[in-house]
Order: sequence, then C-alpha cells, then structure tokens
Amino acid sequence: MSDPVTQPKSSIPEDADAHVANAGYKQQFKRTLGHFESFAVAFSFISITTGLFSTFGVVLNSSGPAGIWTWPIATVGTILVALVYGMLASRIPLSGFSYQWASRLVNPVVGWWFGWVSFAFLLSVTISVDYAFSQVALFPLLGWEYTPLTGAITTAVVMVVQAALIIWSTPILTRINNAAVGAELIAMIGLIVMIAVAVIAAGNSDVGNIGNWTSTGVIPAEGYMGWLGPFMMAFLLGAYTLVGWESAANLTEETKEPKKVIPKAMVRSLLVSGIVGTLFLMAISAGIGNDIEAISASTSPVADIIGRTVGHTLETIMLVVVCVAIFACGLVIMTSNSRLIYAMARDGRVPFAETFTKVPRATGGPIWATVLAAAGAILITLAFYANSDALAGFLGAGTLMPAILYAATVILYIATRHKFTHHPDDFSLGKWEWPVVIGACIWLFIELSILIFPEDFRVAQLYAIGTLVVGGVVFAILWATRREKLTREVGTDVDAL
Repeated sequence: MSDPVTQPKSSIPEDADAHVANAGYKQQFKRTLGHFESFAVAFSFISITTGLFSTFGVVLNSSGPAGIWTWPIATVGTILVALVYGMLASRIPLSGFSYQWASRLVNPVVGWWFGWVSFAFLLSVTISVDYAFSQVALFPLLGWEYTPLTGAITTAVVMVVQAALIIWSTPILTRINNAAVGAELIAMIGLIVMIAVAVIAAGNSDVGNIGNWTSTGVIPAEGYMGWLGPFMMAFLLGAYTLVGWESAANLTEETKEPKKVIPKAMVRSLLVSGIVGTLFLMAISAGIGNDIEAISASTSPVADIIGRTVGHTLETIMLVVVCVAIFACGLVIMTSNSRLIYAMARDGRVPFAETFTKVPRATGGPIWATVLAAAGAILITLAFYANSDALAGFLGAGTLMPAILYAATVILYIATRHKFTHHPDDFSLGKWEWPVVIGACIWLFIELSILIFPEDFRVAQLYAIGTLVVGGVVFAILWATRREKLTREVGTDVDAL
C-alpha cells in the first residue's frame, strides 16, 4: 500500500485528495471529471441505444410489444439501487467501488471476492459490447460481409484502439465520450419525435398503431401476467441495459468533488436513460404498425421500424450514431475495469501487483492494468469466436453477474450501516433511507428470480459459476504466494475518509 502523501494546493477542494491520502494511498490521477463528465461516463456505460437496439427483438418474441412497460418499472427499481450505491460512494470515495467498500467495511477477503465478480462482469460486458459493435453496427454500416473470424479480428482491433486511448489520455477519452453521449441523446430524441409524427400522420395502418402498447403480439395472452410469465421476461430489457452506471464511482479519484458529484451522476444517468428509453420504446412499438408478426421475425427490428417510418437515409444516420455510442460504451467499460484492477493491485491483491499500479501520466490511465483488461477480453474473444453459444453465454453472464453484485452490495450496506458516522458533506436520504433500501431489495429479488429460476438462463448461470471457479483458482494462488497482503486490513475507520 502506498504511503499517505500531502497533495499540493489546487483548484480541487483539499478534502477530495485528502480522502485518498487518509485511506493510505498516493493521489496519482489528475481530477478532470466534473458533473457532466461523470454523468456521461455512467450514461455511456448504460448506452440505451446499444441496449434497446440489441434486445428489443428479444422482448417482441418473449413478451410482445406490451413488454415495453417493464422498462419504467426497471428504471425505478434500479434508481433505488443507485441511491444505496450513492451513500456508499459518498462515504468511501475511492476507486474500486464495491471492492473498496467491502474491504473496509467487512474484511479484505470479502472485498477481494467483490472485486473479482466486478472484474469478471466488466470483462464479459467488454466482450459482448465490442462484439456487438462489429456485428450489428460497423459491418452493416460499411456493407462488409460478416463471418465469425472477421468479426472476432475486428473486435480485437477495436479493443486495442480503446486500450490505447485509455492509456494515453483521460481528457481525450472523456471528450470522445461526451461527444458520443451528446450525439446519442440528440439522435434518440430526434427519432422519437420523427417516428411519433409519422405514426400520428399514418393513423392505424402498417406504419403506425398505438394499440401495440397493450398488444401481446406473437405471445398468447393466457397466463401473460403470471409470476415469471411472459410479461416478467421483458424485464430482461432493463436488466441487460440499465447496468454499469456505477462506473462513475470507479473513476472517483479522477472526479472533482466526488462526494457530491458521483451519487448525482449515477442517479441522473438512470433517470435520463429511463425517460428517453420509455419514450423511444413507445415510439418504435407504435411504429410496428399492424405487421407485428413480420417485425418480430426480423433480426434487426428497430432498424426496420426506423426505415419504414422515417426513411432509410435516417436509418443509415442512426447506424452511424449507434456505432459511436457502442464504441464509447466499450471504451468506458474497459476504463472502469482498468481502474478496478489498479485499485486491487495497489493493495497487493493481484499477481504482479506492483506492475499493475504504474500510472505513467497523471492525465492518462494505468498502463498495465489497462493492457490486462484489454488482453483478457481479446483472448476470450479469439478463443470462442466460432462458438455462438459461448458468446451468448457471456452476454447472459453480463446480465446475471451485475444483478448478483448489486444485491450483495445492498446487503453489505444494510449489514454495515452502523459503522458510518454522518458528515455534513455525505450524500444522505434522511427519512427516505429505509424505504429506498427496502424498495431496492424488492426489485433485486424480482430481477434475480427472473435470471435464476427459468431454464432459459442456465447457460448464463454456468458461465457465472465458471467465473467463480476461476476466481477460486486465482484466490488459491494468491493465498499461497501473498497471503499477508491478501488479508492485510486496508483500514476500517470510515470516519477517516
């Protein structure tokens, strides 16, 4: 662990860097992220464009158009979880988020497992998002013929480019991400308006039908609203998309006034995603018109709906925006993983820890931690490129593992909240704390029930179990080679932070 240091005075409030020093670390990053940048990091990871374009077809074939109404419910439930995360992020403002929280509030071994699950989640989502960039966005845009091998090679090249940007400059990375977020919001809002106008002008026809909002489509209506029935399966739309907002907390040590900025950034990113996503889902569902069966059978239903309602020129423009949004999403995910690896390495809790803590430039990323985040994703992509079931498994695991992590973190907060002493600058919910915590627990129970009980997700569950087995092997190696550092307390006096 690095020795505490006193940072020189700057435009950043002294307490921001003092939190890092009090935790026993040296401040190595320049704080360049403000309110919008932090929001953009969280919003870009969520990437409603990526999520809705990727999963709307799944909703049509599992729940019908009426399944879109699970989206606002999932938004509210996830916001409740984010509020709990906000209280933890404000009271322990360190990179590594749940790894740091569990290490300091319970013990280092529990913290390590939180860190491992987070690492595995971020690795699997990097693969699924960057592979989607090649398969459903870049290749169709350029008119290239897609094959598993060319898709895997292109995905690997994209990951190399992302790693280079992360290592070189955080300000450049955030400018790219800010531009991507701005383009995504403008494009989504513009599409909502144009599709709505087209639907209203067409009336009840093949171009528009608002009756689809309550239609079960190709799904039988019998038993539709039952427990774990078709309607509940549509919650996967939110479970897959509304994740990663906590990445803002993973860049805490690069954020100005993190105790104030991070909680607001996480909640705002979900609120904006929820509102824009709801309006977009309403628009494209109405835009299906009377041909639900044909659209449900399409491999790219959202693109088809855009083409038939507002024209193929705008469809192409939207595909460009999708490319930018997905690239930025993968960029933020890899950035978040590099910061997690860095945070665990400076406590000596990964092999070759000293190497992974190297930060050559205060305005850049940790070089070898970023290389590990990229190399792991590249190797897995190339190893499984010909196995479509394997890639689908990683996608499913990227939905299941964050739900497990969110539930474990909420339980962590409930079990350790007595260790906190409130400070004036802490993010607090006051009298709403327990209603929010209970609501978060109810939502997470529903989400985990959907992801665990149905047989549809056995492959995802096996992949999640597989990551825990690999984690057990890594943990055993660390226990044998660096037990002292693995079990050394990093400080449980949260008041000092």
